[in-house]
Amino acid sequence: MTKLEFNQELHQHAVSLRSFALNFTKDSEDANDLVQDTMLKAVTYYSKFKEGTNLKGWLFTIMRNTFINNYRRLVKTNTLITQSDDISSANLHFSASSNKAEGKFVLADIQKALSTLQAEYHDPFMYYFEGYKYHEIADMLNIPIGTVKTRIHVARNILKKYLKTYSKDLPSQN
Repeated sequence: MTKLEFNQELHQHAVSLRSFALNFTKDSEDANDLVQDTMLKAVTYYSKFKEGTNLKGWLFTIMRNTFINNYRRLVKTNTLITQSDDISSANLHFSASSNKAEGKFVLADIQKALSTLQAEYHDPFMYYFEGYKYHEIADMLNIPIGTVKTRIHVARNILKKYLKTYSKDLPSQN
């Protein structure tokens, strides 16, 4: 199947993809975004599609996985950020006891530590930190997934050594 034929078949499934997306999102605009993300991933990973298999099923699987990943990312973000005007006493204590100037020094140290990483370790680590999966990073950098995992591990160890002075503030991981 040529890429043109693939794109034509992909376009034929747009209506069913949109109705499937509405089942997930319950919102028209979010559904449109999900369909667009799904079609973009399908075109990007066109070479992974095996001709003779069910294209519609493949697209629905991409959509489901995209929705789940986006949902997990959203939940993780919402748990890290207090989005309420009511700040609990625990959060108030934390914010009152921290110092913005101290935070700037810590951030500067983190940025300096990241800048010391060689590009081969920095890029996979930053992609992983931004939420990309190992296989996505491997595809983007055109390297094996095992190499991605190793480089992220090495980058973490380098950063731990560089930022060792802050380890006393972290709870022990026994």
